[in-house]
Amino acid sequence: MYAIIETGGKQYRVEEGDILFVEKLNVEEGEKVDLSKVLLISNEDGIKVGKPYIEGAKVEATALEHGKGKKIVVFKYKPKKNYRKKQGHRQPYTKLKIEKIVG
Repeated sequence: MYAIIETGGKQYRVEEGDILFVEKLNVEEGEKVDLSKVLLISNEDGIKVGKPYIEGAKVEATALEHGKGKKIVVFKYKPKKNYRKKQGHRQPYTKLKIEKIVG
């Protein structure tokens, strides 16, 4: 059984027991999270597709930790003008463990 969910503007294919890194959510570590934007559920009965979401379906998860992703470097420059700007960015994320798919 698997589901396709939407969170943080992205879509993820999840199964029970999966570990998932998503855009940072405003929850405490160890807190339960209900992801209700379920686009598709596939189980032994067949496939359910939402328009755009499935009514009454949700994915229950637990927030394991918060962190920052790998650093990327943004470097801007203009030739012959001695303009150079270096900036780094680390995207914050939340690590989730998928507990149960309901629907």
